[in-house]
Amino acid sequence: MRTLLLVGIGTGNPEHLTVEAINALNQADRLFIPDKGAGKADLADLRREIIARYVTNPSVRQVTYAMPVRDAANPDYAAGVDAWHDAIAERFGALIADIPEGGTGAFLVWGDPGLYDSTLRILERLPQREELTVRVVPGITAIQALTAAHAIPLNRIGEPVHVTTGRRLGPVTEDTVVMLDGRTAFTDADPDLHIFWGAYLGTPDQITIAGRLGDVAQQIIETRKAAREQHGWIMDTYLLRKRD
Repeated sequence: MRTLLLVGIGTGNPEHLTVEAINALNQADRLFIPDKGAGKADLADLRREIIARYVTNPSVRQVTYAMPVRDAANPDYAAGVDAWHDAIAERFGALIADIPEGGTGAFLVWGDPGLYDSTLRILERLPQREELTVRVVPGITAIQALTAAHAIPLNRIGEPVHVTTGRRLGPVTEDTVVMLDGRTAFTDADPDLHIFWGAYLGTPDQITIAGRLGDVAQQIIETRKAAREQHGWIMDTYLLRKRD
């Protein structure tokens, strides 16, 4: 029986790691680091920085693997999630097979493995899933990093919070957190909403903008475009809420 750890590492700040996460990484025989290409080398470098800073177990071995790419230019992009996840599951299976029998492997998962991350769902596709003990170590999420950056509470007293993607953003009737919005869906929202936006949250490159949506939407679009061109990638999250 092999053990697989899914360790939440936060949103880009090595100091986001919990003591539980540090202990978990030091228990592993293999630490798996995804390589998503030159444009996202920063993401792999951050994982290596975390390992260099916190992992003191000399027997731990780092294993870098190429992450299968989902072709956003393909017209079947949305429908192709299953095939993409199958390709990742096949890659995961090969990595897990390299864990010594009775040993432990760990994936360093951006944010938290339980919030807008597919690692747990992909593992369910593995033929050897029943032979694995899977343990999740929670991490700081982009939502937590966003509200901390703006020094605001996520919810208002007695009010719900809706979490969705840009593709699913409709009329905003309650406080709404939007993640994975590559199409800047906020441009179609009520301009009188208040937006709290952030990118590269928790990192030295962190950017935040807040204000009446109609007043700051264009600023966010231009800032987002420039940041993506500079870094080659962007991770941003925002909260929309009706103004009091």
